Amino acid sequence: MLKRDKERVVAELVKRLRASDTLIVADYRGLTMSEIDGVRTELLKHGARFSVVKNTLTKRAAEEAGVPSLVELLEGPTAIAFILEGDMVAVAKSLNDTARQTKVLILKGGILQGEPVSAEQVQKLAALPPADVLQGQVVGAIVGPLNAIVGLFTAPLRELVGVLDARIEQQGGVGAAEVGEQPEPAVKEERPEPAADDQSGAEAEAESKQEEGAEPEASATETETEGEENGN
Repeated sequence: MLKRDKERVVAELVKRLRASDTLIVADYRGLTMSEIDGVRTELLKHGARFSVVKNTLTKRAAEEAGVPSLVELLEGPTAIAFILEGDMVAVAKSLNDTARQTKVLILKGGILQGEPVSAEQVQKLAALPPADVLQGQVVGAIVGPLNAIVGLFTAPLRELVGVLDARIEQQGGVGAAEVGEQPEPAVKEERPEPAADDQSGAEAEAESKQEEGAEPEASATETETEGEENGN
């Protein structure tokens, strides 16, 4: 390989190492080119690039990129799965399944979010559930206790509202549960006005009662006659 080609490969490796803080290293010895292409295609589905690398050039790239922990894994035929924004659990699971099925691929270890991990730790990572299931479990573990805490606060609040309702009802007010509701306007009962015939009948009846209770007035002639008789 020409010097300029080596420099180009090193520069490409440096770029990948700086872009991905998670990678898995494997020994691909014994895999055919067809099997390597199959692994590469499968890992692309999970957001990882699987590349066969030369140890000498990769060591130079690791030192230049500031990843010295990678140098210890660069022994024997080496392939690296660079995980950019993919699912690290799915990548580890895919590589672990390939190692178990082929009996050839060997996991060496890797770097998980900037921290070196062993082959055993990669296998444990592969045993985790998928990322979406894992996120659901984490959310469930967080939400569960929160629901219990909310339940503890909700019961006393319900009792407090009940006490306030009873107190307000005693004072003739609106219950706490009805706060914010506008009372419906009371319907004013309108009494029908008496008809004209009824009014005249009532007046006639009143006049009749008045006449029955009053004494008849004496005429002027009768008064004078009584006075003459009394004078005699």
